[in-house]
Amino acid sequence: MTIRTGLDRRELLGGFIGLSFGGATLPALAQQGGPFNVFAHRVMQTVATGAQGGDITKAWAEKNGGTIQWTTFDTGPLQERLFREASLGETSVDVGFLLNTQAIPRATNLFEPLDDYMKRDPLEDAADIFPGLMDGMKVGGKQLAVPFRHASSGLHYNEELLAEKGFNKPPATIEEMIEIARACTYRRSDGTAVVGLCMPGVTYPNVIDIARAWDGDFITPDFKCVADQPPMLNAIKLLRSLFEAGAFPRTFATLSTEDVNVWMQTGRAAMSLQSMGRNRIYNDPQKSKFPGKIKTIAVPASKTLTGKYDAAPAKVEFWGMVIPKNAKRKDLSWSFIKAMASKDATLKAALNGNGPVRASTYADAGFANTVPYAAEELKVLKVARVPLPAFDEAARAGDLFKEEAEAAVLGMKTPEEAMASLVKRVKPLLPA
Repeated sequence: MTIRTGLDRRELLGGFIGLSFGGATLPALAQQGGPFNVFAHRVMQTVATGAQGGDITKAWAEKNGGTIQWTTFDTGPLQERLFREASLGETSVDVGFLLNTQAIPRATNLFEPLDDYMKRDPLEDAADIFPGLMDGMKVGGKQLAVPFRHASSGLHYNEELLAEKGFNKPPATIEEMIEIARACTYRRSDGTAVVGLCMPGVTYPNVIDIARAWDGDFITPDFKCVADQPPMLNAIKLLRSLFEAGAFPRTFATLSTEDVNVWMQTGRAAMSLQSMGRNRIYNDPQKSKFPGKIKTIAVPASKTLTGKYDAAPAKVEFWGMVIPKNAKRKDLSWSFIKAMASKDATLKAALNGNGPVRASTYADAGFANTVPYAAEELKVLKVARVPLPAFDEAARAGDLFKEEAEAAVLGMKTPEEAMASLVKRVKPLLPA
């Protein structure tokens, strides 16, 4: 599974980066072993030190009289390196960033539980951090990480293309989305062939957004595979029917996230299911033929859930800050995490392009004015869930989902056959 969490809100320059803040190293940190070392995805350094909201690390570095050394990697290498460092007898890493899918049982042996720190020296208004994000970083009842950045799913639609087919508003239910996707599969007057709905393949994180329209799951929080139940079957049947109608790309299995960006920017797709942060990319005036015309809403729930949800409990994925158990300066690490998770820092990082983890950020007028879909994103965050619980064989389960889902959408199996096979194959991988 490839997760582009770090790229949802800003195009970023990558690589292995080391930057220092606060001038020359001063005695407070020097006496404790030199620069404060942070292992992160490259987006974390960018949103923490950006220009629009300002550098949220500066005050902490000045207070502690030292420098912050950022070492950044792409997602896969970061998680591999962080786990390796945490497995050593001792590490120089003070704080690392962990993706929610890596909050697995093994992590409890490698990262410091934060519950005692939270009791002794509490986070600022911890209840303001979305509960689903905090809970997603608990393993065995222990809080292993404090959330810093999220990416939540939404439905993007091109209002110009919808209007050409007679729709003056977005779908209010998943059933209406199906209707619009079928109607908006056509050839425009300029010759562009349009499909109604687009997304990068039928991996479980993508399909779960549709299943959640019926409050469904692939694997429940208590590790039961329910892919053969009506909500997931509805999602697979929906994609199969759109594929048969030409309203879902014929090449869906090979589409990348970047491909979907291009399809939306050029008008080859009327709608897409992707992270809400893609809105900025879709409307980029330098690349998009429809700047300002691609809107973003919460994934609509089924009409059968009317009264239960204002929006589908779509997926949210997120990064949290952890302290390796073998770190040498754990109290200092906790003070850094507290500073990064404060209300002021969360708001400033959001203005730098971060996905804020606090509800109060969405109430800030300055933030709302820079993010046109802020109200819709808040609606999702109130009910969103991780796509599946973290466990050691999650990657293998994801591979099996993709295999069976592709077979069903392509018509090689019926949805019922594919999902029954998936449940049978996944069950042995689940924790007892």
